Amino acid sequence: MVKPIPQEAAGVPASRPIDPGVRIGHVHLKVADLDRALAFYCGVLGFELIQRYGTQAAFVSAGGYHHHIGLNTWESKGGSPPPPGSTGLYHVAILYPTRAALADALYRLAEAGIPLQGASDHGVSEALYLSDPDGNGIELYVDRPEDQWPRTASGELAMVTQRLDLQDLLAAR
Repeated sequence: MVKPIPQEAAGVPASRPIDPGVRIGHVHLKVADLDRALAFYCGVLGFELIQRYGTQAAFVSAGGYHHHIGLNTWESKGGSPPPPGSTGLYHVAILYPTRAALADALYRLAEAGIPLQGASDHGVSEALYLSDPDGNGIELYVDRPEDQWPRTASGELAMVTQRLDLQDLLAAR
């Protein structure tokens, strides 16, 4: 369990914490071309198409959930990614259940010719970074067991960013 930083110490007004059972349920992305987005999310990453609304929207998931990712062209059909230096989504992080599953994702990306923008070992997780066809940042990652997380001498979390050995990861496939 990660011990939170006291809000006052971080210059954030104190408030009552959110219910610990809250989870991020899904993300909804604006895309320029729905078919192109589905080719990436379903064709390359392997999400399953759950619902489609013509050329305007689609919902994809893993494991039969109603949707993990929504894709729509309501405000973005034919549009371009936001320019560098603008605000918006940094990336969507997709958590894989095992290292072997993340290795399979790396294999799928390589087979599809999709380049990585980065690959990091954060101590708590191993992560691959890339962009989807619309320039949305994507992180594909697997968590390490909590008892393997790096910690300071006083027990605080000590995440790192080191080079991820991609060949070693592929060997887990």
